[in-house]
Amino acid sequence: MPALTKSYHVFQSIGIIRTPYNDSAPYQPLQADEGDFRLILDKQYFEGLHLLDTFKYIYVIYALDKVVVKNHNMLMRPPWAPEMSIGVFAGRSPNRPNPIGISIVQIKKIWKNIIYISGIDAFDGTPILDIKPYLDLLDAKKDANFGWVNQTGDENHLALHIKGIPHKH
Repeated sequence: MPALTKSYHVFQSIGIIRTPYNDSAPYQPLQADEGDFRLILDKQYFEGLHLLDTFKYIYVIYALDKVVVKNHNMLMRPPWAPEMSIGVFAGRSPNRPNPIGISIVQIKKIWKNIIYISGIDAFDGTPILDIKPYLDLLDAKKDANFGWVNQTGDENHLALHIKGIPHKH
């Protein structure tokens, strides 16, 4: 029987992410994070940045190249809700079939092929796969919910984990 899915494309990096993170990074991007956060695109993509500076936020799609895949279990336990068992696609763990990250960051400025951004949850040197503008009218969903997180009974504590805010347990 033929496979139901197939690989369609081999992705190439268009640049790298520069961050202060070498050994550990936050679980989510922190807009107010301090440090040097930049996207450095290969010079051949410089023209593709034309008018990107007219947007306040962008999506950064990147390869989680430093993630050591432990297994491809389809069920997992979030570290901040270990009593829950969820499907890998219902979580944001980097341990997934295709280790791809996506973050929304603020553009601070663009200079030549460098985009200076707010904090991002990626290691220094992470390969960039793509950049797309964030459009409030299309991307913000007013009826979005917390899904299974509402079942844990402690949304305030979990919100700290989800946002990557350090706290005491």
